[in-house]
Amino acid sequence: MLTKAEHWIEKAVRHLEVEFSKLQLWRANPALVEDITVESYGSVQPIKNVASVWLLDSQTLTIKPWDRSVLHTIAKAITDAAMWLNPQTMADSILIKVPPLTEERRREIAKIAKRLAEEAKVSIRNARGDSHKEITKAKDDKTISEDEAKDLGTNLQKMVDDGNKKIDEVCKKKEADIMKI
Repeated sequence: MLTKAEHWIEKAVRHLEVEFSKLQLWRANPALVEDITVESYGSVQPIKNVASVWLLDSQTLTIKPWDRSVLHTIAKAITDAAMWLNPQTMADSILIKVPPLTEERRREIAKIAKRLAEEAKVSIRNARGDSHKEITKAKDDKTISEDEAKDLGTNLQKMVDDGNKKIDEVCKKKEADIMKI
């Protein structure tokens, strides 16, 4: 009964870590742009599905679309999604210089990190709620005893507390990384 909750808690923490990897805004990272969606070929797709994204150097990203007709669409999508990035369209590619962070921008990014951490905690609470419903249903159906239900509830809460603790640790580390000059 608790394996599903454990899976969702681990998934929430992993997802948060992936999202945090995209917040490395002071150095170029393909994750900054590869999931931005663009309209191409009649559907909306992430950039990584229509172009190659790689590092030119530690501060510059290069995006080379597989079809030049989506070049300007990609540049516009990047500008719309991340106002602090300024894509420069070349003949067949896009260059993005990642600007150095100001103190104000660092604070904004730290707020984003806190919001992402809170969203991960909400996911964990949802997983706890679903598992708690399963436990209650099993207890009501008499498939488990009240003592077993209580033990499962205690174990579930321990898993939730551990997941929240991991999220807090990851968030604190990321905030320190963001604010480091």
